[in-house]
Amino acid sequence: MTGTSEVSNLETPPTNSKSAVRIVARALLVGDRIDAAGLERAEMIATVPLAFRLGPTKFAAFYRFGVAVFAGLTSEEETAFLEKIASRISGKPDGKNEETAVLEIRADYEDRVPPGGPVEMPDLSAARFLIVADVLAKSVSLARDEGKLGGVFDIIEPFAVQLAETGRAPWNRRSMLKLIGQALLAQHRISGRVAVEEKPDILWDRPNLERLYARLEDEYELNERAKAVTQKLNVIVETGQALTDIFDVDRATRLEAAIVVLILAEIGLTLFQIFFSFGHIPV
Repeated sequence: MTGTSEVSNLETPPTNSKSAVRIVARALLVGDRIDAAGLERAEMIATVPLAFRLGPTKFAAFYRFGVAVFAGLTSEEETAFLEKIASRISGKPDGKNEETAVLEIRADYEDRVPPGGPVEMPDLSAARFLIVADVLAKSVSLARDEGKLGGVFDIIEPFAVQLAETGRAPWNRRSMLKLIGQALLAQHRISGRVAVEEKPDILWDRPNLERLYARLEDEYELNERAKAVTQKLNVIVETGQALTDIFDVDRATRLEAAIVVLILAEIGLTLFQIFFSFGHIPV
């Protein structure tokens, strides 16, 4: 964890212990970046990410890397909220990326994350919401990275197949430059991704919720997916470097060939001049 966030109003009204309440939390990829500066208001519960309590069990959080997380809101309410901050969202998402979690709340529950089942918790406090939001936001961000890397791999694969079958790279300069550009673009987009290994700042204040975070992290396989993304990115970067080296070697080889041709032409011209000069020596 790095830094701290200002958190307030972490308590939530008690839940009826006899019946469980189900609330849906949803993370949406809304753009490349959200500028949250100046959106602070009285119902704010945290500054990093900027998060609000909108009701006893209604929350919203916004992450700078383009993800909005809601809990307890209807689709219409989510849309209305996003319309209010539309001017602060830059870039457009490639397709629809979202992640949901069903939260089952009952006072006699302990924090538990059954495989494939609803997340059980005794209450939906602001602190618990921030932990759930952090995991969902990271999952959506990873899904975006996975999609972008998959597109680059689709371009790389035909090149790799031809290189394996023929032992020669396709000497189409434009296609090689395009592939190098795709590799560099993927590196640029992914290199600034959210650090999945960093835990949410709220755990500094609520270490008792560390277990809940760890269980959610395992459920959404954040570490495993982050490692896979890093490995794919390394392959793409190495491929881009290999293509650059091949391109440089090819250009150097052609330059050397041109120099050899010019030297031979110069030698031939010199020999011709010498022969022509000897052929016209007066007797």
